[in-house]
Amino acid sequence: MSLTAAASGFVVVLLSVSGTGQDDWGVTYTSTEICALKGSTVDMSCTYKYPSRTLSGYTTVVKAFWFAKMNGNEHVDLRTDPEYSGRVQYICGNNDCTLRITDLRESDSAKYKFRFITNQPDGKYTGSPGVTLSVKDLQVRVSILQASTRWAALMCHSSCRLPGRLRYVWYKNGRIVQGQSSYYYSGSFNPADSFSCAVEGHENSRSPPLYAPKLPSVSVSPSAEIVEGSSVTLTCSSDANPAAKYTWYKKNRDPDLQPLSKEPQLVFSSIPSSDSGEYYCTAENELWWRTSEYISINVTYAPKLPSVSVSPSAEIVEGSSVTLTCNSDANPAANYTWYKEKQKVIQGPEGIYHFSSISSEDRGNYSCKSENQYGEIMSSSVSVDVQYAPKLPSVSVSPSAEIVEGSSVTLTCSSDANPAANYTWYKEKQNLLRGQTQIYHFSSISSEDRGNYSCKSENQYGEIMSSSVSVDVQYAPKLPSVSVSPSAEIVEGSSVNLTCSSDANPAANYTWYKESEDSPKASGQIFTITDFRAEHSGNYSCEAQNRRGRNKTTVHLTVAVNSAMIMNIIRVTVVVLMLILLLLLSLWIRKKKTLSSTTEPQEPVEMIELDSCPVYENVSDFTAAKTEDTEQQEDML
Repeated sequence: MSLTAAASGFVVVLLSVSGTGQDDWGVTYTSTEICALKGSTVDMSCTYKYPSRTLSGYTTVVKAFWFAKMNGNEHVDLRTDPEYSGRVQYICGNNDCTLRITDLRESDSAKYKFRFITNQPDGKYTGSPGVTLSVKDLQVRVSILQASTRWAALMCHSSCRLPGRLRYVWYKNGRIVQGQSSYYYSGSFNPADSFSCAVEGHENSRSPPLYAPKLPSVSVSPSAEIVEGSSVTLTCSSDANPAAKYTWYKKNRDPDLQPLSKEPQLVFSSIPSSDSGEYYCTAENELWWRTSEYISINVTYAPKLPSVSVSPSAEIVEGSSVTLTCNSDANPAANYTWYKEKQKVIQGPEGIYHFSSISSEDRGNYSCKSENQYGEIMSSSVSVDVQYAPKLPSVSVSPSAEIVEGSSVTLTCSSDANPAANYTWYKEKQNLLRGQTQIYHFSSISSEDRGNYSCKSENQYGEIMSSSVSVDVQYAPKLPSVSVSPSAEIVEGSSVNLTCSSDANPAANYTWYKESEDSPKASGQIFTITDFRAEHSGNYSCEAQNRRGRNKTTVHLTVAVNSAMIMNIIRVTVVVLMLILLLLLSLWIRKKKTLSSTTEPQEPVEMIELDSCPVYENVSDFTAAKTEDTEQQEDML
């Protein structure tokens, strides 16, 4: 039986079309579509015509050939094409030409055209539409499959219409199956078995074997580190005939969900971190199916937003144990850095920051940074509220400069405590309640308000007393008080001390004035008159002054009269006068005697005795007498 004979049924002629041109140029193809089996021989025939004579003379064919492709503008003669080497033959006669191709291949499927070239100008002609050749292979197909018993019914099939009553040869695992000559075969099988068929007599052109998919292999691209957001392709491949259909799955994924893909490749155009995991594929054809091994996808990515927790989550009391935990999804695992109020406090691979005995200084807002080689991210902050007894209060005075009587003054007590402290004010460390607020206010402070103040800070965890602060109220001198020493009558000639005193802050300066005198008499708190005389009598003023003001007090001083002394003075004065008179009289008498003795004879002088004025022999006698007279006068008084 020849596969080249049209009667054999292996070559199917579908249509006959003539290709004609002007001036009786033309090519007529016996068939325009042919279907042939792989490995067989096919003949494509045509007739052609051309004008035997033109104005240029007689026409002769210089070259005639078949072609299936072009090389640029050149038509490639099949006899020169390496792909057809040894398999092409032209059988040409008078105005006809047959192309014969042996040992057909599926790659021979193409459109073939005949072209001839004459000696006439523009005497080149290509016949259209040509012959379309389809080279098909025998195929073993599964007609019935019983997977539970591994039994199948197979059919030897061709896309080309084949003549009936052909005998077939069946092969199982490359060996002929005896007793099988029909295009139909049935029997048990193993998934590793393969089946093929051929037309009897042409066993060398057997069909490709039918076999179940081999164990699929899976690969990932890129094969290096996979970073979140990158493009990743998983490829499943399996040797199978007919070609396998592929389905992709993810391990531990809900089986009721749709498969990830039904293509040989599973493509992630921008892979997320959630796609990390193990994947597998199945390869399936008409005969059976196989499942691949798992392939692991490890998607590396920068840390996600960390979560921060505090344990215990209830009230935290100073001295207790506290743990801060930072957790961030990252691949590879993140390193953590802890911050307090944005200041770094600790760094390490563990996201735990532990206080074995937390103190009040540890309170504040904490956050952590999670980082790996792909990026970093900061958590939101968490507040650590440590409760504790009040610390030593600080007391401040406002204004902090000089405080003047009548001004507004505020005392503020501040104590670090959690919960916030209650305050009690004290003056001079007495149990004198001054207020129960943090601030104690004087709307118009007075001098009586000066002194030392302190406050007590307390909450449920304890109490503590502040150190005291001095409130120094400055004010102008109060009305001065003046004292006189001696306090009895001032005796002329005696020493007198005047002392001035005034309540003032800062301490007053003192100035002494005497009435009707512009210049001050003295300065200082004490004014002393050492030898008091009558002219010293009068009004004296003491003025107390500081930078806040001044004030004045007046006192009257007068000398006391001594009558006994006055009498003594008078007596002494009279005696002195009498002595002077006696002296003058004695001198006068002596002068007179001198004159008489020179002018007249001397006469006896008469002596007169004066009894009214006693004569004292010496001063001591005079003094004793004076003293006696004085005592008698005092007795008379």
